[in-house]
Amino acid sequence: MPDTAVSTRALVKRYRDVTAVDSLDLDVRRGEIYGFLGRNGAGKTTTIRMVLGLIRPSSGDIAVLGRRIRPGETKVFSKIGFLVETATAYPNLTVRENLDIQRRLTSSPPRAVADSIGLLRLDAYADRRAGQLSLGNKQRLALARALLHSPELLVLDEPANGLDPAGIVEIRELLRSLADERGVTVFMSSHILAEIAHLADRIGIVHDGRLIEESSRDELAAKARAFATEAYTPEEREQALLTLDLERYFLARTGDRPVSGSSSTAGDA
Repeated sequence: MPDTAVSTRALVKRYRDVTAVDSLDLDVRRGEIYGFLGRNGAGKTTTIRMVLGLIRPSSGDIAVLGRRIRPGETKVFSKIGFLVETATAYPNLTVRENLDIQRRLTSSPPRAVADSIGLLRLDAYADRRAGQLSLGNKQRLALARALLHSPELLVLDEPANGLDPAGIVEIRELLRSLADERGVTVFMSSHILAEIAHLADRIGIVHDGRLIEESSRDELAAKARAFATEAYTPEEREQALLTLDLERYFLARTGDRPVSGSSSTAGDA
């Protein structure tokens, strides 16, 4: 579909007797921030690696920016920026040198390096070796590399990893501005519902490799409100409704908590 940035149909990935992704149907619309939410081991990273052509699916179809992902497909990846799992860089090269390598690989203009450094607020570290960076700044460098060539689609696996609270807010604002002002599509995974709920336009919850629920941000808040009304005692309900208890709702949907329960269950959240 022309308004879809990422589409999967009946997507399956098996590793011998383990089904990591199970008949996944997914549609990420162009220009939106889509939150791909699930516990560790739910199939998020495996899905992302298939979308990026890093591993082959066992069966099913994937289309990205209107092109089917299959062996030999290379053209579409020049329009994608990504960060998957661990942030990596050449440890003995500086931040600036790492970004200049990426610039050359993507045929981006020379100014792209300075632009990316400024965008991720890496100015103070531009001439520091990447191996000497904190985990949070390594994550910033990885995001700067992903954004350097002005991609149409940004695919991020746990982008807040290693960032302090202020850094998380900065990245959240950056991603929101990219979507709103530049029309960049952001497909991001996380196991933290609160992080996704603050940012995503739509949220898909994946569990055991299956998409079990998909909601807009407002719909998710309404479901969490209804859940709090059901799951808590009258004494606990007022506070639960104020916070919407999104995390507890997510845990209930993915099997860690019953959807309704006693006050002792509610206190475990």
